[in-house]
Amino acid sequence: QVQVVQSGGGLVQAGGSLKLSCTVSGLTLADYAVGWFRQAPGKEREGVSCISAHFGRTWYGDSVKGRFTISKDNDKNTLYLKMDNLEPEDTAMYYCAADWGASTCIAVPVPHHWGQGTQVTVSP
Repeated sequence: QVQVVQSGGGLVQAGGSLKLSCTVSGLTLADYAVGWFRQAPGKEREGVSCISAHFGRTWYGDSVKGRFTISKDNDKNTLYLKMDNLEPEDTAMYYCAADWGASTCIAVPVPHHWGQGTQVTVSP
């Protein structure tokens, strides 16, 4: 059984930083592309970032490029999202997906194995 446990998040002022973590059991992150999604109130869920199973290739949504950094520690089976220079528009519930739907960051993900979600709130 796959378990996905998120941590991190919280309230921060604009321009600040936060780091999200996502620890997975029952699935080997090294075998899957994995990533982060977010959903703000009244908006559809959107992909934020992805890292491939091999070679560490990354993808970022246009709105977070240059500000967010995705990484993973295969030994700890943990995925991270470092968020810098946060903006109020980044306020959302963030979810990790321990399977993007392929070993690469495909353009139309079919995510599986969701974390419980963690709230990120950025004040002006």
